[in-house]
Amino acid sequence: MRMSLRDTLSRLLRRLRPRLRREDPAQDIPRASVWGRPAQVFVTLFIIVDLTGAGLLLLPVSHADGEGLTVVEALFTATSALAVCGLAVIGIGSELSVFGQLVVLGLVQIGGIGIMVLASVLGAVVIRRFGLRMQLSAQAETRSLAVGDVRGVVTRIAAASFIIEGIVAMILIPRMWATQELSVAGAVYHGVFHAVSAFNNAGLSLYDDSLTRFSGDPVILLPIALATVLGGIGFPVLLELRRHFRTPRSWTLHAKLTVTTTVLLIAAGAVTVIILEWTNPATLGPLNWQAKLIDGTFHGIMPRSGGFNVTDVGAMDQSTLLAIIMLMFVGGGSAGTAGGIKVATLAVLFLVVWTEIRGHAQVHVFGRRISARAIREALSLTFLSMTVVVVSTVVLLVTTPYDLTAILFEVVSASGVVGLSTGITPDLHPAAQSLLIVLMIAGRIGPVTFASALALRERTRRFDLAESRPIIG
Repeated sequence: MRMSLRDTLSRLLRRLRPRLRREDPAQDIPRASVWGRPAQVFVTLFIIVDLTGAGLLLLPVSHADGEGLTVVEALFTATSALAVCGLAVIGIGSELSVFGQLVVLGLVQIGGIGIMVLASVLGAVVIRRFGLRMQLSAQAETRSLAVGDVRGVVTRIAAASFIIEGIVAMILIPRMWATQELSVAGAVYHGVFHAVSAFNNAGLSLYDDSLTRFSGDPVILLPIALATVLGGIGFPVLLELRRHFRTPRSWTLHAKLTVTTTVLLIAAGAVTVIILEWTNPATLGPLNWQAKLIDGTFHGIMPRSGGFNVTDVGAMDQSTLLAIIMLMFVGGGSAGTAGGIKVATLAVLFLVVWTEIRGHAQVHVFGRRISARAIREALSLTFLSMTVVVVSTVVLLVTTPYDLTAILFEVVSASGVVGLSTGITPDLHPAAQSLLIVLMIAGRIGPVTFASALALRERTRRFDLAESRPIIG
């Protein structure tokens, strides 16, 4: 019995479908569910934990004086801690009881470890979005999660966090006990609190003057600065440094870009602050040269997302504030506790410009070619971040009496979850503080979820249009 042409084609298509699926496993994964659910789950969990923390801070047991906090103050403090930002509208050490301080400390730890876990897990989800060959290639290049390795990465992140925090605390405790007239238990508590706050890039302190009482003290400031760098550089880079610290040639491209750019920005920030503030009578001017170098270096590192200060930021020169704003906008490394657009993003943008200046068609660095997709993601993330900063700055300029520099500083600090302030945060209207709350949330969860969404939503276009080139410049 002869089959019709239609039956023959139908049978052929049925045989080809499984092969097509195997060749393009991405078709088996619903795009919306893959990228949407992790982001939605994280945003939901973040809001639930944030509201729970704010509710605990509203309890009478959280207050040192029994007067209590307003809803905006409680929500601002909880968000700043969970987003590991560091901006404050109250004195953590003076207005909160030990219970309230422990709530803040718990939120800082949850926010820091949670972000690193989320970014690493989403990295695994991004890899699984592609075929097996691309998965193996990407895992070999990024040292990312293997399939089913979520529990392992959570364990490694938690272990690394607690080990670094413990080492920093052991250095701070005896120094604080010797210099701050604290009991042994009090010195342990203060040392642990500031070690956790430093590694998670929170910048929250038990002292209302942040760390200004430790100006020029290398035993306190240098370990805190180092913990800030380690927490902000990103867990993937930390893991790679642990494995191949003595063999930089074996580092991945991401690690090379992150470490190189971080070192350059730290050096540039420290030199800028030291030179511009060397004679400023309100900041580094009255100090001896050793203290100037220590404090200047410390403030060159803090825009990485640290948030602590040892001098009055509001008294700094306008040129210094502008330099710090630019450093805060960049932030730290990917999959770490720092905010900003990330140093790898800045490195990619710089390399794109440098490649264009040299007249080359492809972006090459460290023996690798940067993909067009990574360039598009870097441009998109930077443009959206700049748009958020500009719009928020305009809104606050219209609704508050402060000048451009002060407002821009606060906006970038909030959106980059840095925590440095010129001192106007507690004096802002509750509506303006609410806007900063939104910026802290967006700055903490936005870049991670946005970057993963960009990677996971990529679709193959079946056709292309004729090329045309607009006039640039």
